[in-house]
Amino acid sequence: MEAAGLEFPDYNRLNPDCLTTGSPSKRRSEGGGIMEAIAVFPGRHEVKLIEHEPPRISSPTQVKLRMLEAGVCGTDREISAFQYGTPPKGGDYLVIGHESLGEVVEVGTAVRRVRVGDLVVPMVRRPCPYDTCVACRSERQDFCYTGDFKERGINGEHGFMTEFVVDDEKYMNPVPYELRDVAVLVEPLTIAEKALAQVWQVQQRLPWSCPVVPAAEKAYCHRALVLGAGPVGLLGAMALVTSGFETYVYAREPLPNPKASLVESIGATYVSAEKDTLEKLAERMGNIDTVYEATGASRLSFEVMKFLGTNGIFVFTGVPGRRGPIKIDTDFIMRNLVLKNQVVFGTVNAGRETFETAIRDLATFKKHWPDAVRSLITGHFPMTSYRDLLLGQATGIKNVISLES
Repeated sequence: MEAAGLEFPDYNRLNPDCLTTGSPSKRRSEGGGIMEAIAVFPGRHEVKLIEHEPPRISSPTQVKLRMLEAGVCGTDREISAFQYGTPPKGGDYLVIGHESLGEVVEVGTAVRRVRVGDLVVPMVRRPCPYDTCVACRSERQDFCYTGDFKERGINGEHGFMTEFVVDDEKYMNPVPYELRDVAVLVEPLTIAEKALAQVWQVQQRLPWSCPVVPAAEKAYCHRALVLGAGPVGLLGAMALVTSGFETYVYAREPLPNPKASLVESIGATYVSAEKDTLEKLAERMGNIDTVYEATGASRLSFEVMKFLGTNGIFVFTGVPGRRGPIKIDTDFIMRNLVLKNQVVFGTVNAGRETFETAIRDLATFKKHWPDAVRSLITGHFPMTSYRDLLLGQATGIKNVISLES
């Protein structure tokens, strides 16, 4: 199943000097001084590299991390375009970044979950303060009822595009050293993992088990369609293939292209929107059991919903920007939802169990498709390349900012 022999081109072209330009770093030891961070100033519409006060452990259960990497995603770019993003209370800037990998450099006296030297991926969302929110009080703030939660690097708390971070140990997810080169993909993978967990839970409503077949036979009984070939879509495709789905990825790029090669290398099928219409795709696939949307394109998504199969589930993960209204055949969609026992749900953020599943599955992906997994990371760039990465044209698959000196 390995992607041996495949060649994936080098996308490190955001800036010809981005891998060699020396950072004017003012890094200090863990004990004091100042540190650098990438921040947005919503009130001034500025994005800049700043000097930021380093955090310190202030409670027995806190952990201090030296941040190693931060992935750049669409959310970071949208925050940098000032579409949303809220600084901590009383502040005028927000340190961004929520896809990350860090190394434990100091622990409080009551910390038991991690040790100094461990690699960890921190969770993103922090619970709301209300006793009436059963989700947050159950440490499932990913299902918060009040909406008054905080998210590091997005809403109300500084994120991970900085040199050091302090947080409670309960938000730390240890990562094996064998995943050091790809662990920054854990957080975007949690989107697919949470979606799949809910798919399996929902489908307990009906007979949905696959028949037992001889091991020598490659047989599928569930078919999944992934919309989009970005990082979330490609990681979702890997998760679906690993879960036994016959998986198709529908994306805009014409064939041949590197993403299509990646998709084929993991045993999925890439379909170009430039070549095949949705009607042709649906005819080719047959009954579509699951649609995993990873584009944020509402028009495309609702067009695809018309082809969702009997007893099917449509999962929304993207958040479309504010655009004009679109026309959809609501009667047709509603009729299918009722007569075909269909389910539509949205999913966002993730809890601890989902992070742990993502870490285990990423190890499985790396074992089966090492070249394909590594090729998801387009390149590593210094903090000084933040403007190209956040404000320039999006290129490649997953760009990563290296935060260690």
